[in-house]
Amino acid sequence: MNDIQDRSTAELTETKSISLLGRPIIFAHRGASGTRPENTMSAFRRAIELGATGIETDVQLSKDGEPVLIHDETLTRTASSSGCVMDKTYEELRHLDAGSWYHPEFMGESIPHLNELLALTKQTGIILNLELKNTVCDYPGLEEKVIAAVREHGLEKQTVLSSFNHYSLALCKKLAPEIRTGILYMEGLYRPWDYAKSIGADALHAYHPAVRAEWVSEAKAAGVDYHPFTVNDEEQLQTLIDMDVAGIITDHPDRVVRLLKQTEQ
Repeated sequence: MNDIQDRSTAELTETKSISLLGRPIIFAHRGASGTRPENTMSAFRRAIELGATGIETDVQLSKDGEPVLIHDETLTRTASSSGCVMDKTYEELRHLDAGSWYHPEFMGESIPHLNELLALTKQTGIILNLELKNTVCDYPGLEEKVIAAVREHGLEKQTVLSSFNHYSLALCKKLAPEIRTGILYMEGLYRPWDYAKSIGADALHAYHPAVRAEWVSEAKAAGVDYHPFTVNDEEQLQTLIDMDVAGIITDHPDRVVRLLKQTEQ
């Protein structure tokens, strides 16, 4: 057996499902990105105001190795600048305007450092889903830096590390067995809960069409959670709530809040 599959029962117990009293975690995708510029502190704070119980965001490294929160590997779309994230120092990145592309009223919003969001997470008690953006660009040491920051803030139990790079997730679980991991994928995995367990992952961050009620049940029986992405249509959201998924990643957390209240009436 490999070193992940051979972990002790005690270590596996450390990463049991994050529970919210039977309600799905409402992960605000890049913050409240339906109404704020994505991956900014404004979007993160607004998500909490709207009732999100979790925040999903993307982590990359600056040229000088600082973990920053931005989705695209290039700066053109959301930071009104040329070049790649990895080619700019943190000092250069933090002075870029990451808000006015969305609306002029958000001019001056900056690209956050990971520590800014970790501080907000600790203050509010939300759950954090950090997507490691290391499929297109190679970021040596990204896993170690993110894990060190999470540990420094004492947020191991409130954090899920996700990525489309499953080698990276296997490394994360080796480095930090106490931090939950979620495999990002689109569709076509056969019995994905079995695959998840083979790399020590705790959750399936599946593109939402690749989710079925019977699969959610089978995954749950195997100790693996479903956190589908990115779902904004209310009918689709209700379907996932009815499936009893463990979490939902959405641009509009307030829609999930409203549907959960209606379901519980």
